[in-house]
Amino acid sequence: MVTRIFLIRHGQTEWSLSGQHTGRTDIALTEHGEQSAVQLGTALKGFDFAHVLTSPLQRARRTCELAGFGDRAHVETDLREWDYGDYEGRTTVEILQNRPGWNIFEDGCPHGESVDQISLRADRLLDHIRRMDGVIALFSHGHFLRALGMRWIGLPMREGRHFALDTASLSILGYEHSDAAPPVISLWNANHGNATSS
Repeated sequence: MVTRIFLIRHGQTEWSLSGQHTGRTDIALTEHGEQSAVQLGTALKGFDFAHVLTSPLQRARRTCELAGFGDRAHVETDLREWDYGDYEGRTTVEILQNRPGWNIFEDGCPHGESVDQISLRADRLLDHIRRMDGVIALFSHGHFLRALGMRWIGLPMREGRHFALDTASLSILGYEHSDAAPPVISLWNANHGNATSS
């Protein structure tokens, strides 16, 4: 059975730095993002991952590669970021000007993915991962990894708004006891030398 799941958010991009929602737009890492990805590799050195999975988007794949796992990684389409639909490329401040009170974990995105769709995608991926053995590494994106964390511990998706996740950060899902009960978040948003939360 799977024993631990390492959630690794990709390094900084120009849009994460500016606060623009980056779903399907396939944007590269900044120089700082690449340096942080290398530092992640140092932090992950010595862990024996049975499986390494990455989002198909280049910011996640490049982070995986620079961390030293590119030759072992398998692309998993369910690890892609939330589809922001009409909010792609827009900042939260811009969105709130036209839609006061909006929160992605409660409202989803018009012409993008709904909260229910993201919850189902996270559940589907977790079902897939639970059939694996050992320690798993997932290279993915901020909002989707937050959704995955919520579903792992059985919280409703709206609670994801309370769990910040920096670029180039590491989180770990696991179990409190060796008999796989109950599921827990063992580590959240650990930042390895990343000087910015963007």
